[in-house]
Amino acid sequence: MSRPGYVPQPIALGINTDAYQPLEREQRLTRQALEILLRFRHPVHLITKGSLVLRDLDLLVPLAEQRLVSVAVSLTTLDDELKRIMEPRTASPTARLRVLRTLHEAGVPVSVMCAPMIPMINDMELERLLEAAREAGARSAGYVLLRLPHEIATLFEAWLEEHFPQRAAHVMSLIRQSRGGKVYDSRFGSRMRGEGQFAQLLAQRFQLACKRLGYNRREQNQGLDCSLFAPPGQQLNLL
Repeated sequence: MSRPGYVPQPIALGINTDAYQPLEREQRLTRQALEILLRFRHPVHLITKGSLVLRDLDLLVPLAEQRLVSVAVSLTTLDDELKRIMEPRTASPTARLRVLRTLHEAGVPVSVMCAPMIPMINDMELERLLEAAREAGARSAGYVLLRLPHEIATLFEAWLEEHFPQRAAHVMSLIRQSRGGKVYDSRFGSRMRGEGQFAQLLAQRFQLACKRLGYNRREQNQGLDCSLFAPPGQQLNLL
């Protein structure tokens, strides 16, 4: 960031792995990154399913005051038992909604990411998830249809057989129908949404719920500000 000619673009923390894994309590790597980003006035998106993000409110609030941060909270289910078997060692649904509410009340822009949506497992909760998140303060929303790249497919099928043996074949059939007959389709345009009847119905449900709840309105999503970027010791560009 200190290199001459560096052009800032929003950085996303939490895309491949959660930015607030349990180890973050000790390592504080995400917090250190936020401290640097605040010092440089560099925009950042955060994605998490953990409540540890609230620890860093003292950094997130001044970032938000300068339109330098947004936080997306992953919400997969409102069922505590399903959460336990699907996302062990992560924050409860109630805790995630509390994160949304606390950040919103502190002035930090928050959104909800309903991901992954799994056919016949949690897709029936989509509208309820969006409603609960909207009530907690989320103003934008997204979703991702379950993705099963590489060895994840084998792990997921074993998980299905263990926890939902009566539904396993049906779930995998719907996944294949949504992925062109395969368990995974890596094409950029379809890997997050899928294709086919089930995927189209899920997309329609999402769009209708967002319209009803007032999600994703243009005035609510003005984006982050890259114009304030200033390495320490450099003056802001006033032009």
